[in-house]
Amino acid sequence: MGAIEDAIEAIQSLAPGEKFSYRKIAATYSVDRTTLSRRHKRVQAPNEAKNINQQKLTPQQE
Repeated sequence: MGAIEDAIEAIQSLAPGEKFSYRKIAATYSVDRTTLSRRHKRVQAPNEAKNINQQKLTPQQE
């Protein structure tokens, strides 16, 4: 997961309004372009967050 997080940090470190290409950043960090764009746009959450949200009981309730 570190590579995707690094790629997202690289996107966020750009100046506001600066143009970038998901394809180039994905190639630089060797990650999937679609996953990178979905994570950056917050359409897709990391698997850990998804698993926590799907639990019926919280760890304290267990």
